[in-house]
Amino acid sequence: MSRRPPAILVGNARGLDFLNSVATPIDTPVDWIDNGEGLLSWLEQAQFVPAEAVKSIRAQALPGELDTVADQARSLREWFRGFVRQHKGRPLTAHALEQLGPLNRLLERDETFARVVLRPGGRKEPFQLQLGRRWRTPEALLLPIGEALAQLVCTEDFSNVKACEGNPCTLFFADHTRGRARRWCSMAICGNRAKQAAHRHRAKAHRFQNEASGF
Repeated sequence: MSRRPPAILVGNARGLDFLNSVATPIDTPVDWIDNGEGLLSWLEQAQFVPAEAVKSIRAQALPGELDTVADQARSLREWFRGFVRQHKGRPLTAHALEQLGPLNRLLERDETFARVVLRPGGRKEPFQLQLGRRWRTPEALLLPIGEALAQLVCTEDFSNVKACEGNPCTLFFADHTRGRARRWCSMAICGNRAKQAAHRHRAKAHRFQNEASGF
């Protein structure tokens, strides 16, 4: 039985949440997609893949097939981590397109379709257009990930993309706060830890001053 904690979804962007699927939230590194079952669990928690698709793929996958896809997902994650580290903190320029070949090749494999369905809530207009995806093989699990990365590149101002200042935290987030003053992945984790460290530092400095002055 997996002992992984729940997925950490603090990125304010699905593409950054995917990068945060490996992290060091409290001293010990955790990789939520270190195998095929972990990948399925993370995708379902992050709502990248519908629960019924997860169930179907789990039932139909050949032995080892999901682990192979998880390995591909980790490779994609680390490639994109390098892209984000290089470009975070400033707007993307047209030159960045040269680096996005692997992402475009993944997107070209997508099998999405549209269909007309009933609109929920009994509104005056009875129908709406709904996008769907065919989940033919376990490799299709990579497609919503690619879509999330593409959405990040195309819709997020990379000036707002930051790495948490906590040590040893490795989480990324898009800072949408007023004044763009966010420093931590979460005040409950790294923010409080930084406050406690600062308090200990001030207390230590105060004791040192008192000892030096003879009090």
